[in-house]
Amino acid sequence: MDSALTLIGLPIALGIIMLGLGLGLTIADFRRVASYPKAAVIALVCQVLVLPALCFGLVLAFDLAPELAVGMMLLAASPGGTTANLYSHLFGGHVALNVTLTAINSVLAVVTLPVLVNLSARYFLADGTDIGLQFDKVLQVFAIVLVPVAIGMLIRARVPHLAERLDRPVRILSVVVLVAVITGAVLGERENIADYFVAVGLAVLAFNILSLAIGYGVPRLAGVDRPAATAAGFEIGIHNSTLAITIALSPALLDSTEMAIPGAVYGIVMFFTAAAFGYLVTRTGTRPAAEPGGPAVEPGGSATTSGGAAVT
Repeated sequence: MDSALTLIGLPIALGIIMLGLGLGLTIADFRRVASYPKAAVIALVCQVLVLPALCFGLVLAFDLAPELAVGMMLLAASPGGTTANLYSHLFGGHVALNVTLTAINSVLAVVTLPVLVNLSARYFLADGTDIGLQFDKVLQVFAIVLVPVAIGMLIRARVPHLAERLDRPVRILSVVVLVAVITGAVLGERENIADYFVAVGLAVLAFNILSLAIGYGVPRLAGVDRPAATAAGFEIGIHNSTLAITIALSPALLDSTEMAIPGAVYGIVMFFTAAAFGYLVTRTGTRPAAEPGGPAVEPGGSATTSGGAAVT
């Protein structure tokens, strides 16, 4: 964990990921929440309050090892990712709502994630070990996570053509760096990977399924229409496991391979559970229509069509 790859590569990778997120965001993304107030508020409450409580209960129920327990809480505190937006589009959700929730959750996580993980570490790590994410590290998290997002948004606002040209290279670069770092970490723990999967696999699967169910079911019970509820379901049910893994592995933050295991397992499981969830949602009734009279049109002229990806 003290190699140059993790010491240098991980902070850079996390910065690139956040820069890529910023390149796709505008101030209008945050204003869109006004279009779906009920769905947005319910989703945010579930994300910030309900899921951590649910995850804490699962961790206790499965009696996970302390490091794995903290890793699960880190995963629960992580916001939704771009994968949620993709699944929402494929299965008839309101993509604009996903973009808004991803943006807001990503900013909220800068504050809520350190607090939740710090409290979890103090509870589960009885020896009081300093895991490197104490409150004095909050500014460091701001610098690594929020600053690149702000830079990306500034580039998009001032030089939109450059932002469009940088989007794909930034995504590719972040994947390359992360794959290299995570592969190195996995190889270093290759003798324990099977045991970790056995130890945390059922807890991760239960958390993922329940997150999807809560994200969709609670808004529906509150009277939210199916497309918005579908968007909320994917946003709450698909966490940014890449962010969780990076924070867990980074020597500047948690510096723990064990705490990265839940995120790594989740990153595999979620693709299958999300696809099954989307299939069930579309099978339980008529495929969600975007809006009466046409496709879901986002503010600023973007639209989600049945024959292509959301255009922003």
